Amino acid sequence: MRGGRQGALSRTDELGMRCLLLLLTLLFLAGCGSSGTYRYRYVPGKTAILHRNGQAEAPAHAPPAVHRMIEAGNRIAGLPYRRGGGHGKKGIDSAYDCSGAVSYVLREGGVLKGSRPSVAFRHYGEPGPGKWVSVYARKDHVFLVVAGLRFDTGWTRHPEGPRWTTASRPFKGVAIRHPAGL
Repeated sequence: MRGGRQGALSRTDELGMRCLLLLLTLLFLAGCGSSGTYRYRYVPGKTAILHRNGQAEAPAHAPPAVHRMIEAGNRIAGLPYRRGGGHGKKGIDSAYDCSGAVSYVLREGGVLKGSRPSVAFRHYGEPGPGKWVSVYARKDHVFLVVAGLRFDTGWTRHPEGPRWTTASRPFKGVAIRHPAGL
C-alpha cells in the first residue's frame, strides 16, 4: 500500500510541476509585450532639447553616437510619411515610414547596418530601455527615444512623418530594446 501511495504522490507532484510550468510560461508570454505611456521628462544634462523649429539638440556630454542620431533625425524631421519610405535607399529619401525613419537614425548613429521593418526591431540590440536610446517596437509600428526625446511618425501633434516630439504617447504590446552600450 505504501508503494501505491508513493506512486500517487509522484503523479500529483508531476501534475503540480506541469501546472507550475504552464503558469510560468503564461507569465513569460504576458511579459513579452509592454504597455504604458511614453512621457517626456526633462533631466538637465541628460535630456535633448526640442527647439521651436522642430530641431533637437543633444546634451553636451551625450556619447558621440547620440549626437549623430540627433543630427540624423534633424535631417529628416518634417519630411512626409510614405509607406516603405527610407528603406533600401542610401542617403536621404523624400519621405519615410516609421521603420525607415528609425533605421535611418540608428544607421547614421553607427548602431545598425541597413534597414529593417518594424517587427524586426522587436529583437534589435539588447532587451529593456537604454541609458541614452530606447526602441519601442511592435509588429506594425516602431518609434525611438533618444536622450529622452521621442522620434516618431505619429502621435506628434503634426501631420504624419518623422518628427521629434515631447508629446506623450500610449504604447501597448511593444518590445523595448536598446543598442548595446547606449
